[in-house]
Amino acid sequence: MGIQQKVLPAVKNMKDFEKLLETTTEYIIILESRLGNLHKVVRAAQKAGKKVLIHVDLIQGLKADDYGMEFLGRVVKPDGVISTRSHVIQQAKKYKMISIQRLFLIDSQAVEHNVAIIKKVKPDYVEVLPGIVPGMIKEVKDQIGASVIAGGLIRTEDEVNSAIESGASAVSTSRSELWNF
Repeated sequence: MGIQQKVLPAVKNMKDFEKLLETTTEYIIILESRLGNLHKVVRAAQKAGKKVLIHVDLIQGLKADDYGMEFLGRVVKPDGVISTRSHVIQQAKKYKMISIQRLFLIDSQAVEHNVAIIKKVKPDYVEVLPGIVPGMIKEVKDQIGASVIAGGLIRTEDEVNSAIESGASAVSTSRSELWNF
């Protein structure tokens, strides 16, 4: 089940989404969408041979409760979800979706609190934001024992390389110029 892709394209608009359908990228992150379009977008990507990760917290019209996750798991059927909410991660596992929990590196207390939650919930991946803090990528990875995806504020190829060299399995970015890196 491991994500082997170095850069995970995070799509904010349909124009970029359509371009990605023509590429060799395996995984696509849907950052923003409306609930009414979600099923169609996921089907189009999967038909093109892509795996789709949905950022649940940013989908307009979707409530990230048990019923919203049931709708995702039974109707939309993405390959995985991303969320800051541990409840969403638990529900994703129930519907056999890849689970990626976002962790914001705000301060030491927030990191300690979130690491404790992550150890209980055991997501498949943890996305660390901002992803330009190499020392923290290694520290979080060592503490949680799960694969780490670096995301947020990554703007250059050097920052992609730095995150990977620090132990990140992949980097998520909405900067299209880095998608083929």
